[in-house]
Amino acid sequence: MVVSFAACWVVSEHLPQFPSLRRKWRTASKEERTRDAEEIWVVEVLCGLKMKLKRQGVSVVRPEHHDVFNRLLEDPVIKKFLAWDKSLRVSDKYLLSMVIAYFSRAGLFSWQYQRIHFFVALYLANDMEEDNQTPKRAIFSFLYGKNRSQRPGFHKLRFQFIRSMHWKTRVSRDECEEILAYEPEHWVWARDRTLIPLDPEA
Repeated sequence: MVVSFAACWVVSEHLPQFPSLRRKWRTASKEERTRDAEEIWVVEVLCGLKMKLKRQGVSVVRPEHHDVFNRLLEDPVIKKFLAWDKSLRVSDKYLLSMVIAYFSRAGLFSWQYQRIHFFVALYLANDMEEDNQTPKRAIFSFLYGKNRSQRPGFHKLRFQFIRSMHWKTRVSRDECEEILAYEPEHWVWARDRTLIPLDPEA
């Protein structure tokens, strides 16, 4: 499969070495949760002449990013992948909401997002949030079958994708919840890992 990209991304032959991208919501600071969004101050409490202000992030996720996500959910390969991941180890609702967040940051036009971008974003979401990195490798089987020669190209695109977002790979729990709330009855948000019984052999 040959994939062409309209975005003017330049691939570096010497990729920088990154520390672990993994981040836990429970330890994320307030600064980290808001650094990728614009900030405004809103009135939280008004009592007499006293007023309490609360800092609130302004999401950069727009309706068109949700539309792109919904369009890609109709892709037959993505459908097969989601059906395969019954344990939701790679594609629970929070990891999928991060895909939308990344689409909002990458700077492509809506029509430019294709199957490969969905899987790159999902792979990156797993990089950020999951301790067990093995399950995400199933993405390669769905994209390339047994052909391992295209994997380096995937990782180059992953690097380009991160750079197009200006290295803003953190997505806070609040941002995910806001994305889920945009269309709360969407079938894909029923992919809640906490509702699946634990597998003692997992």
